Amino acid sequence: MRLAGKVVIVTGAAGYLGRAFAVRMGREGARVVVCDIKDPAGAAEEVRTTGAEVLSLVVDVTSEESTKEMARQTAERFGRIDCLLNNAGLIHGPGMGPHAILDVDLAAWDRTMAINVKGPFLCIRAVYPYMKQQGGGRVINIGSGSWLHTSRGWLSTPHYVASKAAVTGLTRGLAKELGRDGIRINTLAPGNTPADQREQLLQGPDFDHSERALGRMGLPEDLTGAAVFLFSDDADFVTAQMLLVNGGMEVL
Repeated sequence: MRLAGKVVIVTGAAGYLGRAFAVRMGREGARVVVCDIKDPAGAAEEVRTTGAEVLSLVVDVTSEESTKEMARQTAERFGRIDCLLNNAGLIHGPGMGPHAILDVDLAAWDRTMAINVKGPFLCIRAVYPYMKQQGGGRVINIGSGSWLHTSRGWLSTPHYVASKAAVTGLTRGLAKELGRDGIRINTLAPGNTPADQREQLLQGPDFDHSERALGRMGLPEDLTGAAVFLFSDDADFVTAQMLLVNGGMEVL
């Protein structure tokens, strides 16, 4: 119960990893706000099985109005906002995947930047007044280690990789301003953690994990434990950092 009594907002909570984050926050004693552009009611019900108080909201992270309403309803329900986990992001879908530079779909580029970069920015801006007024808070931006190494083949996913590099830049760029108000902000960067259960099965024991020092794929619980640490009092002097949770994957 390391987060007992804290109010935690999790965006992208209807997805596989987002739901895992939200459930873990509930198990640690937090009051959880599950948010997604899709109805997150299913995730909310799963979080309730932990005994946590839950607020379920449909939120478009690319909309300033929607993110402000998210913050307003959270504060109205629970009286405060302690933690924000910016998990909503785009990695799969039309126009995603490896492409030669001349073949990158520009609509997919714009959508990726809107969700992966503008989204966290708007969510932080929405909760900032509440955290400032109460004297502090914590923000985790979900990034990626993908921008730390060259593309693994002759093709890459430049829009996704660039967006995740920007997430780390956003974290570092806001750290000092937010720090003056007692708000810690960090990036949690997975390394090829399966985005859903099907993908996890496809990367089972026969998948080549030789590039990882620990020799296995990343699992949701690897990330959720790291998030609990960053939201806990144990990370009180940790800000502006990028925590790589990738099993010792080579990045250069």
